[in-house]
Amino acid sequence: MFNTVEKLITTRNLRPKKKEGFLKVISIFSFLGIMLGVATLIIVMSVMNGFRTELTNKILGFNSHITIKPYSDSISDKFYSNLKEEYKDIKIIKTYNGEAVIMMQDTAKGVLIRGIDSKNINQLDFFQKNIIDGDLNNFTDGTIILGKQLAIELGVVVGDRINIMSSSSMTTLFGAVPKQSNYKIAAVFSSGLYEFDKNIAFFNLAESLSFFEKTIEEINLEIFIKNPLNANKYKDEIQAKNSNLYVNSWSDINKSFFSALKVERNVMFLILTLIIIVAAFNIISGLTILIKNKTKEIAILKSLGLSKKSIIKSYFLTGFLIGFLATIFGVIFGVVFSIYIEEIRQFLSLVFNLQIFPEDVYFLNEMPSEISISSILTISAFSIFITVLASLFPSLAVVKIEPIKALKYE
Repeated sequence: MFNTVEKLITTRNLRPKKKEGFLKVISIFSFLGIMLGVATLIIVMSVMNGFRTELTNKILGFNSHITIKPYSDSISDKFYSNLKEEYKDIKIIKTYNGEAVIMMQDTAKGVLIRGIDSKNINQLDFFQKNIIDGDLNNFTDGTIILGKQLAIELGVVVGDRINIMSSSSMTTLFGAVPKQSNYKIAAVFSSGLYEFDKNIAFFNLAESLSFFEKTIEEINLEIFIKNPLNANKYKDEIQAKNSNLYVNSWSDINKSFFSALKVERNVMFLILTLIIIVAAFNIISGLTILIKNKTKEIAILKSLGLSKKSIIKSYFLTGFLIGFLATIFGVIFGVVFSIYIEEIRQFLSLVFNLQIFPEDVYFLNEMPSEISISSILTISAFSIFITVLASLFPSLAVVKIEPIKALKYE
């Protein structure tokens, strides 16, 4: 594709003389600009992908994939039994959710109470993987399971007792007063999501119904399937069986959240590509100045019989090599940085005493990263495409140089 003469001219262009030091500076800035642009894009896309994946996994691990709630009809035992008989490959459990306030000395903390049947709790992967203290076998009536962050805020451990006030009230001689009960902490869980660990506690199902003055007819059904991506398919089938029940999937509940993440990812990609485009302008300016300074040499080469095509190719190769090598080094730097991003975050936090990734803001307790081959290929292709354009246009200016005029005053 490139002959020896073209390669030789390219090599000389990439190693400017001392008096052409300005061109060397432009070449270095072009190289660094494209390299950092590519690396930054890969790092940001990896973090955004990891953030989305981690949040999805945490949310799906904690919440059900499909939720069935009573609407104009209650959820009958017959409906529950028919579902279990028809869908033997999925897990269906009875639950009830309500709001309450935990009272501890001078502390009052609002929480979401999730009532779950203790007989089915061992079937759920969440409790098998995320209990960090206590024993699920102790989860019976009169006990509660707290999130790690909630336990830290309240200053309690497994075995302690806490007082909880219900959002429902009971009638006494003095009127309606909030219902309160004392519960023993059976276990503590850590989901990895700050908001869940801080604001959610688990009751036994029967205990939660009694605590909130509810009946078995007011329970919900939560369904866990093997492939969460098929949730909408099951949702439509179940909804068709009884239109008087409210059926939704995890994607319905979190639709706006994940849509916002997708929009943010796309906007970040568009903004950061400007770094590469700006760096490409350095290639254009550098090649333009180089060709201007090499007018006499180009005229001599033309006079010696070197074709315009060969000269264009040699100057094009000069700019292209800068962009291509910068892209390769940018990919390597971006991938390595993405792999060790959590270690880098911890190091910077320790050295500068900064909280770079606060849990209460970003929900997760460590910075996620997921390298996507398709993203890397897309970013690399875009960088090389911009490099080709930036190298091609100034190289075509060689055609306008006429040997007679260029050498007239030499």
